[in-house]
Amino acid sequence: MNIDQAPDWLPRPLVPFFTLSYPTAPPAQPDSFPDSKYYGTGLLDGCIIITAIAVMAVLRDVTRVFVMEPFARWKLSRDLRLAKRAQAARSIANGKANGNGKANGRANGNEHGVHGNGNGNGAAISSQEAKKMHRSVIRFAEQGWSVIYYTAQWCFGLYVHCHLPTSVLNPLNVWTNYPHIPLAGSVKFYYLLQTAFYMHQVLILNAEARRKDHWQMMTHHIITVALMVGSYFYNYTRVGCLIMVLMDLCDIFLPLAKMFRYLGMSTLCDATFVVFLVSWFVTRHVLFLLVIKATWEAWYVVPRVWDPARGHYMTREIYIGFFTMLVALQIIQLIWFWMICRIAYRVVSGQGAEDTRSDGEDDDADDAKKND
Repeated sequence: MNIDQAPDWLPRPLVPFFTLSYPTAPPAQPDSFPDSKYYGTGLLDGCIIITAIAVMAVLRDVTRVFVMEPFARWKLSRDLRLAKRAQAARSIANGKANGNGKANGRANGNEHGVHGNGNGNGAAISSQEAKKMHRSVIRFAEQGWSVIYYTAQWCFGLYVHCHLPTSVLNPLNVWTNYPHIPLAGSVKFYYLLQTAFYMHQVLILNAEARRKDHWQMMTHHIITVALMVGSYFYNYTRVGCLIMVLMDLCDIFLPLAKMFRYLGMSTLCDATFVVFLVSWFVTRHVLFLLVIKATWEAWYVVPRVWDPARGHYMTREIYIGFFTMLVALQIIQLIWFWMICRIAYRVVSGQGAEDTRSDGEDDDADDAKKND
């Protein structure tokens, strides 16, 4: 418990929920973060994960309800009304050009002619259009939180990575001089925040309507949480930091592309999707494979010793388990990449980007049945 760094007004039982636990002396010759406070690891770290999950839940709802939904509702309703007015204006122009606008109006018993709705502006939104717009508003807001989180965390992760003596193109150095303990405060906080986020994602997956890739996403998140918790307590944190900063980059662009699609901005959606496709391939199927290769080579670099007193947790069984989960993560991502390539084909063929991984919700199916 970090009593010394906690404010005096904070009750002692709440200290581990609001401060980093297990403060310790820095290493004699730190190879990174020389001016940082340093910490050990332990079960009390779960307390700050709980706090982070609660904060993320509140921030997600506040952002969704008070920022993203009002903006999307305003934008979509405005665009729809403008489109309907433009269509009404074209109809009036066509009627005048044909010389039969008023005649048709009188024949139909409607002095407004082509206006048809009696309000003179042709901009009334039907209940079906309102329902479709509401669905887009909800989805836009959900993706907005993802863009905010992944952008912030990728920037944080990049900051951590730039201060560690590790390299993306030569990731074997994430295993050099293992174990890397104690942890700098920035590294520890980054790791705990990321763990909290994926635990929060597991809760969201089970709370919201299930989508097409529910079980793939659930499997991915469970493997990710297991890798993060295991690597944290077994002191594999440098390889963990590198993997997380690689994974988070492309996760910015997919929800951003979806946001553009829900707003009807198809060109920006397709362009952002291309950026997402390229970043996914580079980070997850090139650079991440280099990390897996480096982990394979770590078998010959890191002694297989179980020595908790020194923080050395590298046995044959732990190594095989860790390596196997990395490979399993790559397999899941290859399945997703195949789906992404299908979407890319739609973009190239002019059909537009549509995320078949996650947008096939039950309400869409119900609407399709009603329209049949």
